[in-house]
Amino acid sequence: MGKCRFFWYFVGEDIEYFMNLLKEIYFGEKPINTESWDHRQSSRVVVFDNEDNIAVLYVKNYDFPKLPGGGVEEGENLEQTLKRECLEEIGCEIEIVQEIGEIIEYRDEGDKKMVQNAYCYLARVVGEKGSSNFTEKEISEGVEIKWLPIDEVLKMFEKEPSDYVPKFIKQREMTFLNEAKKLINI
Repeated sequence: MGKCRFFWYFVGEDIEYFMNLLKEIYFGEKPINTESWDHRQSSRVVVFDNEDNIAVLYVKNYDFPKLPGGGVEEGENLEQTLKRECLEEIGCEIEIVQEIGEIIEYRDEGDKKMVQNAYCYLARVVGEKGSSNFTEKEISEGVEIKWLPIDEVLKMFEKEPSDYVPKFIKQREMTFLNEAKKLINI
């Protein structure tokens, strides 16, 4: 697919991100007018440790995996978000190696409508692995970290989720993981 332009307003400056658009995810027909929808930017990562395993968060209470990452907070750029999320979720400092790409999700849950631009990077752990600092919500959902070979992580996504949001997560993460495999030639 083509390039996608994303404008991020940071400390009064316009910072443009250009990342390869890998996929647009929606169920049913693609929405035409999303101006009234909530808009969210997020940063995701395929991060390798020294044993060539990648980090995956397993949400035990809902039985689905996801890559580390999260929403961009006010005053952050994509890379700052990613580094903060990695410290919180997997207890690691990372070095970003390269961009993987962008996915746009159009989530329409009736009264809750959101467009999410998810930007993914390839990274490696710097230093030692530490401990997670999960939020209360993540703890209540039974989130745990697993470090596995990329093909084992892909197998975790074979099960079809029944809930609406995990269906987006599955498509998003599988696309990012498969693209990462191409980039690292495995």
